[in-house]
Amino acid sequence: MVCNSDGKIADIINLSNNASKGKYSGRIIPLHKELKILLADLLAEKQKDEYFSLDKPIIATERGEHTTPQVIVNFFYNLYKTIGFNGCSSHSGRRTFITNAAKHISLVGGTLNDVRMLAGHSSLATTQRYIAYDTEAQRKIVEMS
Repeated sequence: MVCNSDGKIADIINLSNNASKGKYSGRIIPLHKELKILLADLLAEKQKDEYFSLDKPIIATERGEHTTPQVIVNFFYNLYKTIGFNGCSSHSGRRTFITNAAKHISLVGGTLNDVRMLAGHSSLATTQRYIAYDTEAQRKIVEMS
């Protein structure tokens, strides 16, 4: 999902429907430039193994060749706990990303519909439920108007 037809790390993640929650939740997600560099380094390391194939996942676990959704959930839980973010989860990170994206999308010429598409939601109403409100921002916008 991260490699292009040449076998190199692409600028996008091509998330297929069967790798996401629903039958229409597949999407194309731009890949952050720093993550692209790290994935390219990881791919180069994996390619040193004579048994490696692009048909296999780049990221494996100690117990197998691929990760599961629960492995990702556990990874983020432990990562957040290690850095002192108690009570945080992969889902709270997703909510934070969506809220921050909603706050900044107009600065790059986008709309909330772009945030909806990044989140993989079929409805803008679903995306709205992820966006935290900010009473200080509400006060400032009233003062600006």
